[in-house]
Amino acid sequence: MTQHSSKRAFIARPADPERWIKAPEPRSSGNSDAAAFTARLTIDITPELRGRIKIVAFQRGLTVADMLRDLLAREFPPAEGDLP
Repeated sequence: MTQHSSKRAFIARPADPERWIKAPEPRSSGNSDAAAFTARLTIDITPELRGRIKIVAFQRGLTVADMLRDLLAREFPPAEGDLP
């Protein structure tokens, strides 16, 4: 009588890291406040580098986007006189 919904409340990472690494990046819904104040940046990297980045993000418990935003913010801090 009780039926389980096939829809999950949270997105779970697959147990198989190889399958997760090769999976395409999920598209954001754009409904968050952060999405309203962001700009998309596209770079070309090798599949091997992409895999290494995804593994490190997974090990740190972060999303690739969050990890790379933090990295870029550290490497390119705001200069004096920059507008917010």
